[in-house]
Amino acid sequence: MNFDFYEPVHIVFGAGKVDTIGDYAKKYGKKALIVTGRSSAKKSGLYDRVKDALKAEGIDSVLFDEVRQNPLTTTAQKGADMAKAEGCELVVALGGGSIMDCAKSIAFLAVNDGDINDYIFGRKVSDEALPMILVPTTCGTGSEGNGFAVLTNPDTGDKKSLRTSAIIAKVSIVDPQCMMTMPKHVLASVGFDALCHCMEAYTANNAQPFTDALSLMGIRYIVESLVPLYEGFQDEDLWDKMTLAATIGGMVIGQAGVTLAHGMEHPASGLKDIVHGQGLACLTPSVIEATMCPKYEDIAKIFGTDDLVQAIKDLIAKLELPTKLSDLGLEEKDIDWMSENCMKVSAGNLVNTPVKVDIDLVRKLYQKAM
Repeated sequence: MNFDFYEPVHIVFGAGKVDTIGDYAKKYGKKALIVTGRSSAKKSGLYDRVKDALKAEGIDSVLFDEVRQNPLTTTAQKGADMAKAEGCELVVALGGGSIMDCAKSIAFLAVNDGDINDYIFGRKVSDEALPMILVPTTCGTGSEGNGFAVLTNPDTGDKKSLRTSAIIAKVSIVDPQCMMTMPKHVLASVGFDALCHCMEAYTANNAQPFTDALSLMGIRYIVESLVPLYEGFQDEDLWDKMTLAATIGGMVIGQAGVTLAHGMEHPASGLKDIVHGQGLACLTPSVIEATMCPKYEDIAKIFGTDDLVQAIKDLIAKLELPTKLSDLGLEEKDIDWMSENCMKVSAGNLVNTPVKVDIDLVRKLYQKAM
């Protein structure tokens, strides 16, 4: 048995831990760029809470609040320009995966010259970025637990991740209380994404003993918590489990990677700006059926069934997620572009899938998902 496991993430987990952010941030500088979405961090009071906690430790801050879902390379560049112009020494992200991914890219571009697409496609490399503190407010992408940052190029529609240890957060403050203001439809999509992370990492060709153990733990916690939370049952233990599982999902894909479902979803959301977890819901049942391997039996047992595909379909129904890409605005005419783009931007994910994947299989599965 041979494998590598390297996960240099400082996770601070627990209810109310966001109030300690100043204690960690003061190690990294006197001025922070706070990255958020348009409004949710302000409406929830989290932005003011964090700004005040930083100020109490002598840290000034400026706000960059222009990040939307499926963040763009151009938005990251705009944020980096602001960070440089304002003399920011660290980046603080408050939000879901889109905000955290954009913040990571901002921190990277603030100290690296050139086009970020060159770094995304491996034409250039760097191991430098501004230090970051991440505070997730959705339990889904797990971006707080890895060195990935997914961005969409608005000129080409390419949705692909910047991958470098330089963008691993110095500290990720994972506070389950920060998740509790999510609308239920957001919880459904991000929770399903977290489940897919754990399932795909577990079945990936790059899986190894540590990621296997963590993935199974994450799947179990999501199965136990996601539906009750979606249905409105408020319980601190369930929020702890769901939140921890999402972070685990980010950690395991940081090591083992994702596979075909994510590889196919990125072209769909790169083309039509759809919600990532909703796209996964449309694709995952058919992808599992087409890539069946013995490890899926272990996952099925956690669901208490022998039929994993049906269990996933039942979960999607309980979460009221869409089941067809056509419901999200995609059309038959988009299949060829998505298939070709999938082979281009997701080649590593396809190789990581437990069966051989070619463009014919990808086309067939897009067709089925319509």
